[in-house]
Amino acid sequence: MSPTAQHPTGPPTVAAEGRGVRRPTLEEVAVLAGVGRGTVSRVINGSPRVSEQTRAAVEQAVAELGYVPNRAARTLVTSRTDSIALVVPEAETRLFSEPYFADIISGVCAELAETELQLLLVLVRNERERERLSTYLRAQRVDGVLLVAVHREDPLPTALEELRIPAVLAGRRGDHETLGYVAADNAGGARAAVRHLLARGRQRIATITGPLDMEVAEARLAGYRDALTEAGWAHREELVALADFTEEGGRAAMRELLARVPDLDAVFCASDVLAAGALRALRAAGRRVPEDVALVGFDDSIVARHTEPALTSVRQPIAELGRTMVRLLLDEIADPGRPRRQLVLGTELVVRDST
Repeated sequence: MSPTAQHPTGPPTVAAEGRGVRRPTLEEVAVLAGVGRGTVSRVINGSPRVSEQTRAAVEQAVAELGYVPNRAARTLVTSRTDSIALVVPEAETRLFSEPYFADIISGVCAELAETELQLLLVLVRNERERERLSTYLRAQRVDGVLLVAVHREDPLPTALEELRIPAVLAGRRGDHETLGYVAADNAGGARAAVRHLLARGRQRIATITGPLDMEVAEARLAGYRDALTEAGWAHREELVALADFTEEGGRAAMRELLARVPDLDAVFCASDVLAAGALRALRAAGRRVPEDVALVGFDDSIVARHTEPALTSVRQPIAELGRTMVRLLLDEIADPGRPRRQLVLGTELVVRDST
């Protein structure tokens, strides 16, 4: 039950039959704040068309009265559901095994903590679940969508555009992305990693990429190649191995690289999880890290700090990426007509024992 609330013109009013204190109304908030009922409604619904002074007066009146909006009525009037969806088009094995997803969710939840919005986590693992999500979205069951692990041919971003649902991506589909997104400087981070290996005197630097239908993996491969070109090294395709973003994928790709180029002396991996798999394959092959082969990952996740040796890695601010996605989405929900924002966050090379 809500705590006792003071009526602006007198003592609390007790409802009939002992059902407790009557809830304050929107009109009472307006009277106490000295504004109209419509202004109170705009403040409560997050409209940007209110001055800061007026917003502060309404928020103070809400706090003094203990006013709680009628969510059902608000939904009918504003078509708002006070919920957003975090959509992950991956299997639950990746969601729970990769620190990246945990950090994204942590950042999203932290940014939503001071709001009234509920978070709905949706896994989309197959076509049936994609269709079910599309039906759910068409019914306007959420106010906006955060989409992570974006694949180039995934139909979900296009569906979100067609349905005109506010949406923000973690990453992008390509250079001409039309939706709002927040991404790390993937190419820049990869360049920094390879420059570091070159500065350590490594000459046969391989890379293990993620799936190249994801722009994040493509950008990290481009950064690897850019750094080699800057140093005057020719591209050697036998030094590039493809994998998914899993530990087993990293281990298999590392075995493949060792079979092709036994004398390689460094590897840049497109994620820490891939690097952990590569480390296991190197150890099984009798290669010492970093004495024989230097190793660099990407993410600077908890994995990087707990391998032996500890992993040099490109730090991307994953939790901050999640927080920023929420801020962009809330702006779009409050003002659907505003231009979509696209932000790139900086990265930083963290040097540890593996190089």
